[in-house]
Amino acid sequence: MNAPSPLLTRPGAVRATGPDEGVAAHYGHPVAEQRALERGIGVVDLSHLGVVTVSGPDRLSWLNTLSSQVLTELAPGASTELLLLDPNGRIEHAAAVLDDGERAWLITEGAAAQPLAAFLDSMRFMLRVDVTHEASIAVLGTSAAGPDLSGLVPAGHAAALTWTDPWPHTPAGSTRYGPEDADHPGSQWHARLTLVAQEAVEGVVSAAESAGARLAGAWAWEAMRVAAWRPRLAREVDERTIPHELDWLRTAVHLNKGCYRGQETIARVFNLGRPPRRLVLLHLDGSEHTTPEPGEEVHSGDRTVGRVTSVVRHHELGPVALALVKRNLASDAPLTVAGIAAAQEVIVSPEGAGTGRPEAAPGPTLRRRNL
Repeated sequence: MNAPSPLLTRPGAVRATGPDEGVAAHYGHPVAEQRALERGIGVVDLSHLGVVTVSGPDRLSWLNTLSSQVLTELAPGASTELLLLDPNGRIEHAAAVLDDGERAWLITEGAAAQPLAAFLDSMRFMLRVDVTHEASIAVLGTSAAGPDLSGLVPAGHAAALTWTDPWPHTPAGSTRYGPEDADHPGSQWHARLTLVAQEAVEGVVSAAESAGARLAGAWAWEAMRVAAWRPRLAREVDERTIPHELDWLRTAVHLNKGCYRGQETIARVFNLGRPPRRLVLLHLDGSEHTTPEPGEEVHSGDRTVGRVTSVVRHHELGPVALALVKRNLASDAPLTVAGIAAAQEVIVSPEGAGTGRPEAAPGPTLRRRNL
C-alpha cells in the first residue's frame, strides 16, 4: 500500500476506508464535489492506486501472451486495459495500460500492485523485460473533458502520462453482454488518469485549482464509476468472477488473439455457455437513512440471490449499488438488501449471450428410409 496522501491535511478532508484507504473520501462537500467532477472541473486524488512498469524490447509481446488483451500494436500514448486470469478463466488482476515507447505502465489497485509485479516477475523467463513496482508514482483522476494535468507538472519532474478509459467502447474483436455503446450510461462519463511523481501531487493539484478546478474525493469518483456500470477489481471481483459476468469483455478482452491463461473458459462461455451470474444496478429505497455495505446479501423473498459489490449516493440517482446476482433471476423480481427495498436495472442480459456469438448448431435429425 502507498503512504497516506499529503492532501489528507486539506481542511475538511475525511479519510476514505476499504480499498480507497490513504486518500480522502471527500473534503466536506461530497455532492458539490461530485457535480464538479461531472461538469469536468473536478480533480480527484487517487494516489492510493498502484503503478507497475514493464520495460525492455519484449514488453508488449510478452504482456500480450499473458493477458486477455491484444498489445502487440499498442502505440505510444494509446490507452487500453487488460485482465490476467487463472487457468479457469477467473479474474486475478486487472490493469489500465499505457505505453510511452520505452515502458508499459500498468495502473491497478494499491493492494494489488505488489502481487501483480511479483506475478509478472515470476513469468519473465529469458525474455528481455524488467518489472518494477513504482511506489513513488501517484495517480490523479479527472473526466476526459476535464483539466489537462500533464502540463501542470512542476519543473524538474518527469513529464506526466495520461490514460483515458476506453469504457464502454466495444472495439472490433470484443463483445458486449449489455446495451450498445451509444445507449450505455458509461458513454456519458469517460475517466482519465494522470501519472505524476508523489512529491508533485500537491503542486499539480494547486496549479489546477488556480486554473479553476475543484478538488474532489474518492466518493465522487466512485459515484461516477457506479453510474457508468464500470467494474472495479477491488469491488466487483471475487474468487469466482469471470469477465462475462461484469460485461468486462467489451473493453478488456479480445476474442481473436492467441493463447493465454484462462482463454479456454473465455471462449467456451462465449461460444457455448452462459455466465452463472450477472451484474445489475440496484436502485435502493431512498427513504432509508442508511445504505447497505459492500458484501451484503441480496434477497428475493427468502432466497439469497446475490451480493452487493459497490454502494454510492449519486447526486441524481440517489442511493444505488452494483450487485452480482444469479443470471436466471427475473429482472422484475422484488429484492431487498439488509432490509432495504431494491429494484434492479439490467446491465448484463439475463440471456447470457454476447454479441457476435456463433449460432447454435442444429440438433441431429432423423434419417428416413423409403421402403
